[in-house]
Amino acid sequence: MSFRNYVESLLDVLGRAPGREVLVDPDGRRTTGGALAEDVLRTAAGLSALGVGRGGTVALLSGNRSQALTARYAANLLGARVAFLHEVIHTQLAPAVVAHLVRSIDTGLLLIDPALPDLAAGLLALPDLPPARFLAPSPLGEHLDPRGHPGPRPSNAARPEDDWCLRMTGGTTGVPKSVCMTYDRYLDVLADRAALLGNEPRFLACASLAHSAGTTADAALLAGGRVVLHREFDPARVLAALARERITDVWLPTTLLGRLLEHPAVGTTDTSGLRRVCYGGHLLSPARLRRAVEVFGPVVYGWYGQTEAGLIAEVRPDEHTLLGRMGQVTAGRPVPGVEIAVCDAAGARLPAGRTGEIRVRSPQVMNGYWKQPGLSAETLRDGWLCTGDAGYLDEAGCLYIAGRYKQMIKLAVGHQVFPAELEALLLTHPAVGQCMVFGVRRPDDAEDIHAAIVPSPGHTPDPARIKEFVTARKGPLHTPSVLHLLTEMPLNPVGKPDRQRVRARLGLTDEDFTAS
Repeated sequence: MSFRNYVESLLDVLGRAPGREVLVDPDGRRTTGGALAEDVLRTAAGLSALGVGRGGTVALLSGNRSQALTARYAANLLGARVAFLHEVIHTQLAPAVVAHLVRSIDTGLLLIDPALPDLAAGLLALPDLPPARFLAPSPLGEHLDPRGHPGPRPSNAARPEDDWCLRMTGGTTGVPKSVCMTYDRYLDVLADRAALLGNEPRFLACASLAHSAGTTADAALLAGGRVVLHREFDPARVLAALARERITDVWLPTTLLGRLLEHPAVGTTDTSGLRRVCYGGHLLSPARLRRAVEVFGPVVYGWYGQTEAGLIAEVRPDEHTLLGRMGQVTAGRPVPGVEIAVCDAAGARLPAGRTGEIRVRSPQVMNGYWKQPGLSAETLRDGWLCTGDAGYLDEAGCLYIAGRYKQMIKLAVGHQVFPAELEALLLTHPAVGQCMVFGVRRPDDAEDIHAAIVPSPGHTPDPARIKEFVTARKGPLHTPSVLHLLTEMPLNPVGKPDRQRVRARLGLTDEDFTAS
């Protein structure tokens, strides 16, 4: 039996109802299934004429737009890997750095969003840049126009073991790495995700298509649904779209869910079409979680996952009252097809309640990091992915996250503190809306606990009282030495607190900021 590419399955679904509306662009333009399928095939013909084929790399430097989806499907149909460079947009890297990244992944063709003229102009002025095309008309260069390539239908050229994508990690523990994912399991991943969405979903993609929103968008189309694209998160536009498009499913990093809940129209907007409001990426305070359930009803789901492992666990609406030792909401139970183990440093499984490294076995696990065999071997061991996250399972099989091992704070008295556990406790204080805990090195090479806090709306935190709050519940060992009050929390491209930008904002240097 020949291998079936996920794009072929998607084209089949689009072809069954060519007049059905399947895609809504950020500018409001609406596309039918037949038109999207035609655009994919014509774009594939155009890419083929430019030399794109099996084993090649197409680098996608774009925000959320329909042409980005079309180009990705077209490149994947030809057997090429697509490298998502969304992080580059938000980290505002210099063009020379972006060019180096593009070359390092063996890019054969660079596709650029015309909404990034400054970055594009800087890139195109550099020598030795791979050939580039724009996803829509631009005065800076040639447009990859599907209308100009009415050639024959390209056939699937991908093989099961080929990489379908390169995804950059969120960079929470350092420089982002490129994660390789193969074609052979992606269709199964999409089938599982489509089963979660149900029949004829209407998915709002207001987070980056480079990560979970992209997988969910693919699954929604495969399930015979519709995808509504927003270029960036805007609470007012999101609420309007939920009502206007009768959205059934939306994925939001917890920080963006918090912003949505703070909008004055959130309680009066018609969101009765929603079947799933999925959040993840960082801890959510119990108060905001209660508010989310109050506003949206019993449709709030928590997702725990990693770029390297995909979706790992899910918290169902009736499980949000399950709290861990530090007051954190459970990360949920394994989703279908996923096995979770909590292990000690030697790889032995730990009993329920014991904290260790979370390891995962699932069809969604990466096959390695791009051109980093040593790091790949360190992360992938005996069929398991070592997540680098610390946590524990309770007797019922629910997972609780303690934090990243690389961010663990080493105290002078020989004890250790996981930032995420202390963040979970701080988020139970009514004056704390968002927080980030980290260690700052002392002259004796031990670390002091610092916490950056964004107040809850209408609150002015008193640092002394917050310290007393922690001391009363966990003792002086866990009490932060310094509390930094911020007006807003800097976020990385996937919506998590950006430790590097917090460091810069607080005037801390590489020598004293130890949480990488």
